Amino acid sequence: MTMSVNPGQIPSRGEALPDDRYLDREESWLRFNQRVLELAEDPSLPLLERVRFLAIFAGNLDEFFMVRVAGLTRRMATGLAVQSASGRRPREVLERTSAVAHDLMLRHAAVFRDEICPALAKEDIDILRWDDLSETEQERLHRMFRDRIYPVLTPLVVDSAHPFPYISGLSLNLAVIVRDPDSEAPMFARVKVPPVLPRFIEASPDRFTPLEDVIAAHLNQLFVGMEVVEHHAFRVTRNQDLEIDEDISEGLLQALERELLRRRFGPVVRLEVEESISPEVLEMLTGALDIEERQIYRVPGPLDLAGLHAIAGLDRPELKYPPFVPSKEAVPIDADLFAALRERDVLLHHPYDSFTTTVQRLIEEAAADPAVLAIKQTLYRTSGDSPIVDALIDAAEAGKQVVVVVELKARFDERANIEWARKLEQAGCHVVYGFVGLKTHCKLSLVVRQEADGTLRRYCHIGTGNYHPKTARQYEDLGLLTAQPDVGEDVSVLFNHLTGYSRQNSYNRLMVAPRSLRSGLVLRIEREIENHEAGRPARIRIKCNGLVDEVIIDALYRASRAGVPVDIWVRGICALKPGIPGLSDNIRVRSILGRFLEHSRVFAFEAGGDPEVWFGSADLMHRNLDRRVEALVRVADKAHRADLVQLLDLAMDDGTASWWLDGDGTWTRHRYVEPLDDDDDAAGAEPLVDVQRYLMKTRRWRTVDG
Repeated sequence: MTMSVNPGQIPSRGEALPDDRYLDREESWLRFNQRVLELAEDPSLPLLERVRFLAIFAGNLDEFFMVRVAGLTRRMATGLAVQSASGRRPREVLERTSAVAHDLMLRHAAVFRDEICPALAKEDIDILRWDDLSETEQERLHRMFRDRIYPVLTPLVVDSAHPFPYISGLSLNLAVIVRDPDSEAPMFARVKVPPVLPRFIEASPDRFTPLEDVIAAHLNQLFVGMEVVEHHAFRVTRNQDLEIDEDISEGLLQALERELLRRRFGPVVRLEVEESISPEVLEMLTGALDIEERQIYRVPGPLDLAGLHAIAGLDRPELKYPPFVPSKEAVPIDADLFAALRERDVLLHHPYDSFTTTVQRLIEEAAADPAVLAIKQTLYRTSGDSPIVDALIDAAEAGKQVVVVVELKARFDERANIEWARKLEQAGCHVVYGFVGLKTHCKLSLVVRQEADGTLRRYCHIGTGNYHPKTARQYEDLGLLTAQPDVGEDVSVLFNHLTGYSRQNSYNRLMVAPRSLRSGLVLRIEREIENHEAGRPARIRIKCNGLVDEVIIDALYRASRAGVPVDIWVRGICALKPGIPGLSDNIRVRSILGRFLEHSRVFAFEAGGDPEVWFGSADLMHRNLDRRVEALVRVADKAHRADLVQLLDLAMDDGTASWWLDGDGTWTRHRYVEPLDDDDDAAGAEPLVDVQRYLMKTRRWRTVDG
């Protein structure tokens, strides 16, 4: 089913493109996380939101090592690694990645220590090491250790009878050197910091200390009769990407469960240690874990700052973003939802539009409506207490035909999706796990309803985000609610493709990966070149999370060379080099990060003056275009198209706050009307337009009855 398109299959225009035309994707990802860190460094943001961005940075970096670095390391070990599209050899990629990651981790630790902790202290929130606690606080933690911590600790000694213990991925540990007073012989022991306990222990109201500090202060109770010589915190990151042989005879669900058990034992790709660790203990760890020097990351403590999410969640509303209530105007609560969709399409923009009163409402009302005969739904990620899943179960128990395509291989949500799949099956839903070798990533809902005149009508939702009520309040996404027959036919055909053996490639208003999406986008880029050459209006606007696919990038380079303006709004990775003379003079790349995670994907083509606009689930990456089932929908309503183009233009406007990408891979933040020197006071500077704040303020950024 997978179809790849290489540059040789696409029309060539003019001279050959230079070999060094791509940025390295791994470094580009790290630069994305650097932009997250810059938000934590921004004193204009509410303090606890800065703390949250510190935690997000740490969690992002964990995933980067578990997946990207681990994957490259594994391919090198098996001899399968090849030169990257950027021209770097695998070893060079690892070395450059290590250098950038080291710098960012040190910068992250410095922001926490030098900026965030002092700022928190001014607000009477303290994160303190053990020695900085008062005697009263230490006494309280003595009691807590005895009652709540000591019972779950297991010290493991290493000697001739006890080999070095297995260190699980992302676990925080103490390396302890103890000495027997009789023999004077030093011994190594490992104490795992229990993940079931809070990362930061509250010593007194709004005063916290790292859990490992509490444990370290009581090591004499774990090694009674021994002298504790030294102790140091360390943390290991392992390969946690899934490798599943889907051609074996056992079911995909069972294969996934087996691989989840295996995942804990992946090879080590990173060792984090506090910079105070002694050379002897570090040498013991590196030897036992079999790692290279570049895999060692020495940082000021404490480690594992992803645990700062708990601090960011403190009940201090004055230190957070002000509350925001999504608009419920897209489909008024007192309106008949199905009647409204028969009259017009509804364009949704989350979180500015309520997910609960639109998408969730569609599934819940469909489950309760006696006239609804069937519901079909894709689920990639959803919440632990998902009202969507509950509604699907209610529908099945009411006798409706319910089909759910569950993607078991949604990274890091695999176990949750297994549980949901079983729950849905037990309720009588038809659960399908998608295709061998492909992930089902498209976001589709289909409701089949028998109308009063006896005819059947299909109501659809096509979106860019997961059916996840919680992230719908944090992620920026687009969705289309429609009862248009051409869309209903397309979605029905695609579901038949997902659940059966249909091989249809042509659709009315959809582009579907992996068969036709890349080629469909390239075709439209080529048409813009033709329009420009013919003197007709031509322009390309793209919003995505990642741009890596070389075929798409080369097509955009050709468009730029032909004189077509190209605007790219990307959240994360971008391998395209903008602004290179003779290659990408007409390409601008911007990035926006903020309160909400920009997640929608939009593709707009000027098309001679009558813009053609698409949106959907697909990013411009190999995995999306070759190894996933993705869907884009063409926006038919003229007002909706105009509103989406207006949104893209707003983001790319020089008066909008954003990061700008240079051809060398450097991102520069533009925040103020006039550039500031390093010693200028930004407090009095006029800020540029914040897109998210603007949309929150206007709430209804588009024409409702378009």
